[in-house]
Amino acid sequence: MKKYLFIDIISCLFIILFLYTGFSKLLAQDSFRAILIKMPLPIRYQPLIGVGIPVLEILIAFSLLIPLFKENNTLRNWGLIGSFFLMAIFTLYVGYLLKYFPHRPCSCGGIISLMNWHQHLYFNTTFTLLALSGLILNKKKEGSSRRLSLTD
Repeated sequence: MKKYLFIDIISCLFIILFLYTGFSKLLAQDSFRAILIKMPLPIRYQPLIGVGIPVLEILIAFSLLIPLFKENNTLRNWGLIGSFFLMAIFTLYVGYLLKYFPHRPCSCGGIISLMNWHQHLYFNTTFTLLALSGLILNKKKEGSSRRLSLTD
């Protein structure tokens, strides 16, 4: 029972994080794109990243939100996989910036923009590990649900 609650807590943390960051990037699209231009990213991908990342964050949040109201382990699993990969990419990118770029513009909004880059790396690493934990627990839950339905 506790591991199921833990999966819900992890899901809620990602829902809050991704809805907050996704909508803040979409609502402040001009400033988000202006910062992206300063980032060490290929120029041709910046428009795609400018819209794609916030939309992806919102889609992942909804894939984690829906199972809180209607049991859908597959949708939650996809949301946790998306959370893990997105956070892993963000974590690797922050680590890359810390190692190779002395000038690092931050494209984050709100409270997260108040963090320094090392704090940002720790935050992203923690959330990457949370997503991985949620994914592992959700897989175990899925396996135990299957065993229960087979024995019924």
